[in-house]
Amino acid sequence: MVMSNYGWFMPVQASSYAAKIDFGIWGIHILMGGIFVLWLVYFSYLLFAYRQREGHKAERVHISHKASLAPDVIILGLELVIVFFYAIPSWSDIKMSAPAEKDSTVIEVLAEQFNWNVRYAGADGKFGKTAINHIDFTNPFGIDPADADGKDDIVTVNDMHFPIGKPVLARLASKDVIHSFSIPSFRIKQDATPGLVIPIWFEPTLEGDYEVTCAQLCGVGHTIMRADVKVESQEEFDKWLATLAPKKTEAAGEEW
Repeated sequence: MVMSNYGWFMPVQASSYAAKIDFGIWGIHILMGGIFVLWLVYFSYLLFAYRQREGHKAERVHISHKASLAPDVIILGLELVIVFFYAIPSWSDIKMSAPAEKDSTVIEVLAEQFNWNVRYAGADGKFGKTAINHIDFTNPFGIDPADADGKDDIVTVNDMHFPIGKPVLARLASKDVIHSFSIPSFRIKQDATPGLVIPIWFEPTLEGDYEVTCAQLCGVGHTIMRADVKVESQEEFDKWLATLAPKKTEAAGEEW
């Protein structure tokens, strides 16, 4: 698995916006660390300079209210700069600028205790219709067997493959409780909520094996709710899909 040490550093950056998110995380930590050091030095100076000493009498000195507000104004200004020049543009780029479906790998992800069900459209590029009454152990999405568009849909459990350098559009949903779809190396984390279909996107930029985890306590099997993610070339991805495509008998032309 392509991961860095989880001690002081973060997992490897394996998606197109991972570096942007890391910049914010590191930048905020460095900024807050710097402010902490400045306040620590300042308070240490006050404790030493105005300590109780023999022969020194305390003085009552009025300090301008404006002077005491100066540090607060500076910090507020820095926070506003971060919000308007980093946070909002980054959020807009990640959440509001999803690529077109025709240029992406489109999947559906259905979370349940304690698996990640994944559906790829087949060779026709269309997802089949679904209905609750068709859901069972072998058909977690409830794909309608009478719908021609669903005949070639590919469903996997805890196994995802993506081509490198191509955006992935994923539609998240949950069958039971709230789960949280998290791929640390991609810097993606989004709740899957019952009754909602939530779209997310990411673009893998580094070939390798990664892991999906559930980042929301969802029951006794929460810690085992994991899925394998493999980022590979387009050719290898196409071969993988071909091995999972529904087969047809030569005589009857029926799937088996």
